[in-house]
Amino acid sequence: MGKGRGKDNSRGNGEGKGGRGGGHHRLHDEPRRRDADHLRLLPAFDALGGLRPGASAVVSLETGVPQATAYGVASFFHLIARPDVDVRVCTGLSCQMAGADDLLARLRTVGAAVDPCTCLGQCDRAPATLRTDTGGGGHFTPLHAQRDGTAVTGWLQTELAAPNLSADDAELVINLAGEDDPTWAAAQRAAALGGDAVVAEISAAKLRGRGGAGFPAGFKWAAVRRNAARDPVIICNADEGEPGTFKDREVMAQRPHLLLEGMAIAARAVGASELIIYLRAEFAAPREALLGAIVQARAAGHLDGLRVELALGHGAYICGEETALIEALEGKRGMPRHKPPFPTDSGYLGRPTLMNNVETFACVPAIILRGGAWFCGLGRGDATGTKLYPISGDVARPGVYELPLGVSFAELLAVAGGVTGGALLAFSPGGASSGLLPGHMADVALDFGPLQAAGSMLGSAGVVVLNDTRDVLKATLTRARFFRDESCGQCAPCRVGTQVLVRLLERMAHDGGSVADREALERVSWEMEEGSICGLGQAAPIPVRHLMQHFLQAPPTS
Repeated sequence: MGKGRGKDNSRGNGEGKGGRGGGHHRLHDEPRRRDADHLRLLPAFDALGGLRPGASAVVSLETGVPQATAYGVASFFHLIARPDVDVRVCTGLSCQMAGADDLLARLRTVGAAVDPCTCLGQCDRAPATLRTDTGGGGHFTPLHAQRDGTAVTGWLQTELAAPNLSADDAELVINLAGEDDPTWAAAQRAAALGGDAVVAEISAAKLRGRGGAGFPAGFKWAAVRRNAARDPVIICNADEGEPGTFKDREVMAQRPHLLLEGMAIAARAVGASELIIYLRAEFAAPREALLGAIVQARAAGHLDGLRVELALGHGAYICGEETALIEALEGKRGMPRHKPPFPTDSGYLGRPTLMNNVETFACVPAIILRGGAWFCGLGRGDATGTKLYPISGDVARPGVYELPLGVSFAELLAVAGGVTGGALLAFSPGGASSGLLPGHMADVALDFGPLQAAGSMLGSAGVVVLNDTRDVLKATLTRARFFRDESCGQCAPCRVGTQVLVRLLERMAHDGGSVADREALERVSWEMEEGSICGLGQAAPIPVRHLMQHFLQAPPTS
């Protein structure tokens, strides 16, 4: 989604610097040697400014990776594969509702290379654009495009509006509006408790992963701790790419020490000495905040004995899936692995790997300081803790609000100022993968179990609101195109199925479709859900199912 980055973004951990050796006779090299070569692959493309003419040959000579393989990896990632694009316009649902299509058309009159992209993580500032800054080695800076109806005569860069956040409240778990604490009191307490007690506290808190799947964090931590003798690694999934989701962006921008402290606590609890943050490159402000916090923490001695790496993603939504992220970190195409083995046993470079997302790690310091029982008491019903809920679309105050896990959509909507532009028609409770629920379901709890019972999911908790002037079929088509564009293509049910869903929905948008079209939607949806390797293909049919279940009139008889 833009130009390649420069040398300052290369992986700085010193791995993979061995010579090529052996000329072209590399078929029988050890896997460890091949891993070392691949670790240098994407940074080498970064240094050349992306997949430019001749770049694959140069990278092959530098790394020892065959030229065809180097090209195959680089062409997988949007930010490397398209170095000729000057500006990207987000076409995610919130941005489309805010006029992204019109903005894209007007920007193209300027004469520069302007392309659409699937999501920029700026849903609360829609419509979002991303400009490639030619200085500083290809640094990405988001900009908020003015939509005043005037002709576009240049790049309209303005200051990004400050995000709407929950008010400063020390009783909140993360408290985005609070002061970021560089003293790391929780890490000191964790050191006194010891690894077993820390893992037990995380388990007692019943903390579930805040990245989408909701897997119990304590189970993962305990599994990796059992493998402590095998040099485990901690990875933070900060590749926030689900349309409608921008909560992790604000954790990193507002409370970077909280994230780093949570990761450090995890590392020492499970016996790891290496921490990797896989951050989407489009997040410029979070990146600067994290780099500054790392320097401060290192100077304060908080990171003694720990190696910290900030690895930038290269533009692929599928890398939000944990094994695809690991593949990308290893310098390969970001395609999900078959499981088992699970990353807790064999993950990054074959090592036991503890991977949680930004919000999950940011919950850890408060749990260590106040206890698992305190955390359990914060949720609604069976839910535990608080939750960051990003909300955008037709809402008065789009932003990120920290509320008890399990509040209803109606409660969240009230906090965000209510619907704008009409009455409530529909809402996404958890990002693109969660589909669209009708407005009469506004009392549903935004929690894992209740949403699953409603045929949806909490997912990334990215809430998008649609008023009654919106076209749900068009919104569903937007979501279907997103999954088509972001499918890695590894498995046929997803690779083919996402394309078929788009074609059928386009036909329905044109003339209403037929009974056969709707039967085909049902059949293809089932095939994708049952046959896809990972969650992308399994979840892509959910918006289609919701469209047919909640919003379509009776189909024509012929």
